[in-house]
Amino acid sequence: MTGLYSSRGYNIESLNVAATDDPTVSRITLVTTGNEQVLQQIVNQSLKLVDVVNVDDMTVDAHIERELLLIKLKVPASQLAALRKAVDDAHARVLVDDAASFTIEYTDSEAHVTRFIAQVSNYGEVLEVVRSGALAVYTGATTLKT
Repeated sequence: MTGLYSSRGYNIESLNVAATDDPTVSRITLVTTGNEQVLQQIVNQSLKLVDVVNVDDMTVDAHIERELLLIKLKVPASQLAALRKAVDDAHARVLVDDAASFTIEYTDSEAHVTRFIAQVSNYGEVLEVVRSGALAVYTGATTLKT
């Protein structure tokens, strides 16, 4: 799939692949941008790939998107209390509570994750940022059809 996109000059902003409840099918969540014509071409080209079962543009219906962030900071002792408060206020979770390697887990929309990174970077030196990329599911009874 990545070859399909790169050969046509499309940019992949995030890509996730994981197993589903059907052990013979994996689900790929891909985020890209473009006008309606570009997005339709991406859908059409993807459907031509042998192993692709179905393609849905989830942005046309009500859905929930989430991204997982793991961020590691080196935090001065004087900033630890303020950082812990920011983490609590954001409903994030501290995985490692050590000034030399303070590690946080945070899940929200891409925009909120980006804002959270900017916010917590004010409390110390960012050592590492790992983002999952978007995951999405339709709201209500609607499901991704195969």
